[in-house]
Amino acid sequence: MSKRVVAIGVFDGVHRGHQEILNRAKEIADGGSVIALTFDPHPATVFAPERAPKLLVTLSDRVVLLKIHNADQVAVIKFDTKFAQMSPQDFVENVLVNQLQASDIVVGENFTYGHKAEGNIDSLRASGKSKNFDVHVLSISTDENQNISSSRIRTLVKDGHVESARDLLTRPHRLDGIVIHGEARGREIGYPTANLGNIEGQCIPADGVYAGWLTVGINRWPAAISIGTNPTFDGDRARSVEAYALDQVGLDLYDQGATIEFGWRLRDTLKFDGLDPLLEQMAKDCQRARELTEE
Repeated sequence: MSKRVVAIGVFDGVHRGHQEILNRAKEIADGGSVIALTFDPHPATVFAPERAPKLLVTLSDRVVLLKIHNADQVAVIKFDTKFAQMSPQDFVENVLVNQLQASDIVVGENFTYGHKAEGNIDSLRASGKSKNFDVHVLSISTDENQNISSSRIRTLVKDGHVESARDLLTRPHRLDGIVIHGEARGREIGYPTANLGNIEGQCIPADGVYAGWLTVGINRWPAAISIGTNPTFDGDRARSVEAYALDQVGLDLYDQGATIEFGWRLRDTLKFDGLDPLLEQMAKDCQRARELTEE
């Protein structure tokens, strides 16, 4: 009988550490199936809503990434108050055994489960002996003597260190949203930008100028990206995330789904003494973004 290997985790970001869990699950499956069991929303939204993290990927992106990295199926459990009250024994019996029919479980060494996190590796192994599944525990992956974790990557992103985040994610950090109407100031000065809306709950990098990519539909363009309030211009402006698709003319992207990927941080957001020095710097930013994305 072919194996059914269940890898369990929130898997926000599907970073290098998560990928190692999935790779190990694939090895154990040995031709059988790998099922990634994940949770949505993030458990912190139930336990401590005020500390719930901004996510590295949307749920739909998480599912795609899990499948890219060896999951044959993805099971998503709605993490609500009712589920949080489930006992460790019921989680094993109802979810792992009855629903997923697991032959093997793969988890990280810090894994806990069940009401008030009463279940741990030892109790899972004990359940495995009685329910006839094997438990495989992986050490936490490290990089530069630090654990690779979603929280570490969130901090890097929020501090603007998108290159370091990219190394741990194995891809550029991204935001998914809808192109919305802004003040059209970029269009007026020759740099029409796509203003990304509907990004609440996602982990937004620090204010600054970045090089990366803008994707709309089947098109993916190198882009110069700005996050901030455009302090050169007078007036109180809301913080925005805008991407200028390099060398593209006449694009009409309003109301379309879009993705912005952050490859490199170019500089801080600055207030310029007028339009001319701003335009001079923007030309330099675009040229640098062009060079980096061409590499």
